[in-house]
Amino acid sequence: MTRFVALLRGVNVGGISIKSADLAELFRTLGFENVRTVLASGNVVFDVAVTATATDDAALKLRIETALSERFGYDAWIVLEPLSRVESVIERFPFDAGKEGWHPYVLFSSDAASLAELMAAAPTLDPADEIVVEGDGVLYWHCRRAVGVDSAFSKLTAKARFRSSTTNRNLRTLMKLA
Repeated sequence: MTRFVALLRGVNVGGISIKSADLAELFRTLGFENVRTVLASGNVVFDVAVTATATDDAALKLRIETALSERFGYDAWIVLEPLSRVESVIERFPFDAGKEGWHPYVLFSSDAASLAELMAAAPTLDPADEIVVEGDGVLYWHCRRAVGVDSAFSKLTAKARFRSSTTNRNLRTLMKLA
């Protein structure tokens, strides 16, 4: 058994409402075990018997996205990560996560090219408002709360071309998942 985290993109925002109980039920009907949802923003932790190949992970991701789309009637996109990797990402957070007035975020992606494109914008950001640092298959993002969704990086990540492959989570949410 492998413990996975499914990070759903765009749940309970923009008119896509999914109750945590319904989300957990769907994952159970897919045959997953020890299903647990965390917060109401599309976070599911579950166990599944799979082999450790990228092909199997891609098939699992597609299976979940298809089931979400069919059940809840929207274009579902997830980032699927083994829990062990999420724990490693948490441990490597490079900023002071408790810095007053700042949000500690991690941007996950199922597409390395998207991360590279987003990282290319990092040198143009105002470090007084936000800082982005490349991690192992993620981008660590520290953003001043006062800037929030109006930040340059937030606006960039919201572009349509990144919607199907990226999602970000607050470090505190990731800690709850772990």
